[in-house]
Amino acid sequence: MRVAAIDCGTNSVRLLIADVGDNDLTEIERRMEIVRLGEGVDQTGRLAPEALERTFAAMRTYRKLIDQHGATATRVVATSATRDAANRQEFVDGVREIFGVEPEVVTGAEEAELSFVGATRGLVRLSRETGVPQGPLPPYLVVDIGGGSTEFVVGSEHVIGALSVDIGCVRLTERHLRDAGDPPPAQALEAVVADIEAALDRVAEAVPVHEAHTLVGLAGSVTTVAGIALDLPAYDSERIHHSRMAAEQVHEVTRRLLAMTHSERSQIPVMHPGRVDVIGVGALILDRIVRRFEFPQVVVSEHDILDGIAYSMV
Repeated sequence: MRVAAIDCGTNSVRLLIADVGDNDLTEIERRMEIVRLGEGVDQTGRLAPEALERTFAAMRTYRKLIDQHGATATRVVATSATRDAANRQEFVDGVREIFGVEPEVVTGAEEAELSFVGATRGLVRLSRETGVPQGPLPPYLVVDIGGGSTEFVVGSEHVIGALSVDIGCVRLTERHLRDAGDPPPAQALEAVVADIEAALDRVAEAVPVHEAHTLVGLAGSVTTVAGIALDLPAYDSERIHHSRMAAEQVHEVTRRLLAMTHSERSQIPVMHPGRVDVIGVGALILDRIVRRFEFPQVVVSEHDILDGIAYSMV
């Protein structure tokens, strides 16, 4: 079955067109545009008109690709920024006009489950193919670091526990670093860390993190940190997918990013221009997770909620 999955997050809108069976997925097209839909939502509680138009422009391009490839089913999922917005109906109406389907503004728990399915189906196969101890061992802690929120999910082939918390690279950058300096001073970073640690307190209480053997990191902050750790000359999803970062690499890349200016970060070969201003906080969220829960490494996945949305349609 050829399907089209659209994930509209706080920072980016993404498309996956794929042929999907019960347990396999063949990618036809995967696209990502940084639209910053959640710009200002943490302060105003509303989606800005300019952010909506950037998002709709990307979606119109996606609609053309869906028609070209002949996808027979489309599912549009919206997450943190849209959940929080008082005017989310404007977003819903615009998406319906473009795709002809009602977008689903999913809960944090639903987002977590979709991310888990997308990330772990390939890992389960990899573990079976490579055998113990080479393959990533379940149970997994899947961490999806987004623009507005971060999802934590523990499970093997099924979810055991999950929680979505409002720490994301866009939200915390806007809250604490907007006018802090370049690079940001220690005091501003301490405020970011305090927010992260308060959220991790909630995670530790609600999710059986210490049952997990493998930490799996998803989304653009994690894959960008991985690309830097691998010292890639350009972004290469095949090299990044299922790569492993030692905890020490996460700490080192995070230190480097937080000490750089905006201009220096923009020169990093794997850096998408839309992530330059938020990647320091994204890396810091990952860094604090690794430290708090004492994982020796992170398995990086390019497969995430998009793949989970695609699987959900068959």
